[in-house]
Amino acid sequence: MPPGPVRLPWLPALILAFVLIVGCTSGAAPEPPEPESDPAVVHTAAGVLRGVVADDHRFFAGIPYAAPPVGPLRFRPPEPSRGWAGERDATRAGPRCVQNPGPDPEFGTNTDEDCLSLNVWTPPVSEQKRPVMVWIHGGAFVNGSSNVYDARWLAARGDIVVVTVNYRLGTLGFLAHPALGAPGDVGNYGLADQQAALRWVRDNISAFGGDPQKVTLAGESAGAMSVCDHLVAPASSGLFRAAVIQSGPCQAQADLPTGEQRSLDYAAGVGCGDPATAADCLRTLPTDKLRRPVWFYGIGADELAGPVTGSAVLPTAPPVAFAEGAAARLPVLIGTTRDEFTLFVALRYLQEGQRYTAEEYPGLLADTFGPNAGAVAARYPLERYDSPALAYAAAVTDGAFACVSDRMARDLSAHQPVYAYEFDDRQAPAPEPLRTLPFPVGASHSLELRYLFDVGGAPPLSPAQQTLSDQMIDYWSSFVADGVPASADGPAWPRFGSDPAGGPYLSLRPDGNQVTTGFADEHQCGFWASLEG
Repeated sequence: MPPGPVRLPWLPALILAFVLIVGCTSGAAPEPPEPESDPAVVHTAAGVLRGVVADDHRFFAGIPYAAPPVGPLRFRPPEPSRGWAGERDATRAGPRCVQNPGPDPEFGTNTDEDCLSLNVWTPPVSEQKRPVMVWIHGGAFVNGSSNVYDARWLAARGDIVVVTVNYRLGTLGFLAHPALGAPGDVGNYGLADQQAALRWVRDNISAFGGDPQKVTLAGESAGAMSVCDHLVAPASSGLFRAAVIQSGPCQAQADLPTGEQRSLDYAAGVGCGDPATAADCLRTLPTDKLRRPVWFYGIGADELAGPVTGSAVLPTAPPVAFAEGAAARLPVLIGTTRDEFTLFVALRYLQEGQRYTAEEYPGLLADTFGPNAGAVAARYPLERYDSPALAYAAAVTDGAFACVSDRMARDLSAHQPVYAYEFDDRQAPAPEPLRTLPFPVGASHSLELRYLFDVGGAPPLSPAQQTLSDQMIDYWSSFVADGVPASADGPAWPRFGSDPAGGPYLSLRPDGNQVTTGFADEHQCGFWASLEG
């Protein structure tokens, strides 16, 4: 993580804005049902579902995996889903979990506390059980939805089952008020939701043609940070056999005392300041009173919501467990984009009018890197970049994303197979507002998702980019199938740590994927390591 204070208080609102731009039961596993004559019908432990059948995939949407976390179940671990009689319509996605509308009221629409649902994409019906990828969405733990990620390409070309999951966000997902449970057992409700979804997959996915013994947990941004958490969370053990971590700065964690104090302050601010009555007060407040997120931490600062460590659900911070070899020992695919932070610089430009002048550059570095600002300025001088915006973005990309990911890969690879990548298509399609800036966003945060999922809202891929998309789907689905990424149309992907020169990484590019060993040098990871104190 970047040493010293790294304060980005505007980051959550910008992530929220980008979500809008881009988003244009437990127990023994049941016996597999008899084959259905209608491929649109699936029998689960809770009841019968009717989904949608296309030529190359099936889709089942809005499936409840836990009871509605409302009333007395608010701020509690998820309870098993209730069953239903007859066929349940599974052709439309469920509502998004409650989230802060922020600068755009659309974020407050189609949201509900009763949001613990998931979507399933499958290949066409066959007797063969397919491997499964469970996808956790990003959004800084305060925004986002599983419904953004249309996974039909992975199901059709990759021949895998894909499950996308909603989980409680913001205050409803992560408030750690000490009155809400036993000592040490508060907060992290959103993380517990994800665990409940994994248990649902274990118990039900065979009915959709999935193999419950071949589950890979994957996510991007906050979703990737969640994957890091599940690699060390005791109750997640055994629920998946491989992990994909895309652009997840997993160093950002708040400890339980910090989370509890911030939660006490938050409760007082919404009129629930009496510890003796706070639990009942918080559970009976109107939902709109809890839309504003509780902030715990950021990328090295105190500006985001999310899981807290030192708790019953998450006893140890992932970076500590990774360094000590205490994470789940299973294959990991991990990587970042070449220009991660240009997205956030761009959104600040669009939302707040931040112009990033040369005169402002020292102040930006001071606000972000504190006492290390001078050393960062010397390493990222303005004359090396086409604009101050790109200089600033390069520094935060390297310090908060690239080198954090590289360290995680190094720590994990000492104990298990790791495959590392960098997405490096600097002409990747982007939403229209990001194409009107005075600087290019390049291969920015989240743009690699368009090569795996149909998320819409941007120009189509070029022929060369479509080839890269096909190769990435091959690599990801191969990793889901057997823990080794492979593509018949791309180079072999060597394990991280197999080259003494560094890495190696697979650089994902539309002009041809390349195995490289210079990632750490290019992103100045030695410099960032030298600043650690």
